[in-house]
Amino acid sequence: MKTLWNSLWNLFFPKCCVVCGKPLLQTEEYLCLHCLKGLPRTNMHLQIDNEVEKNFWGKIPVQKASAFLYYTKGGDVRPILYELKYYGNKEIGNLLGRCMAKEILPSGFFRHIDYILPVPLHPKREKERGYNQSEWLAKGISDVTEIPLVTHLLSRSSYSSTQTHKTRIARFENMQGLFQCSDPEMLKGKHILLVDDVLTTGATLVATADAMKGIEGLRISILTLALAGHD
Repeated sequence: MKTLWNSLWNLFFPKCCVVCGKPLLQTEEYLCLHCLKGLPRTNMHLQIDNEVEKNFWGKIPVQKASAFLYYTKGGDVRPILYELKYYGNKEIGNLLGRCMAKEILPSGFFRHIDYILPVPLHPKREKERGYNQSEWLAKGISDVTEIPLVTHLLSRSSYSSTQTHKTRIARFENMQGLFQCSDPEMLKGKHILLVDDVLTTGATLVATADAMKGIEGLRISILTLALAGHD
């Protein structure tokens, strides 16, 4: 009965691809297969000293770093990010987390990583949005890799204004001292993967890593859904 009702509902109110707007097949989630395959991959997880890794040189030590997709203002990734960040579609984060983990996994990128830590939102921002989009990306990655997801260690201590229209220097100044780590002992000797949605200047990830500065034996890798600035 439930299947029949779902079929009738989808007949009159079909779920559509967030990129092209075409109705989805029953086996598709949020994105049609054509659009999912056509998203602009960076393949930086296959490149040593790639653009994302170079972004953090001289700022924080990273073991490896990558972004899954290229973000451009008029490109197909933009409506996906809007769904994830502004239209309340947290499940698309889980889907994309699973997609990038499945594609990256064979490369060995996730080898020897102990914990996955999403970049936290301030509680006020998370309440406004209803969820942390980076956490839902991290959930998807954890589902595929079976690496434990840890959400209680990092917190954002103050509510900063949006980074969207700030200059590179202003972004870093805006993020200084915003994050805290509640249990440094848990991370001693561990290799963690920091997960965020979009990498622009790297200011947020640098500030997050700074909260764990001085933890003995800690190694940090980074993975974001998208890399901005490729117009």
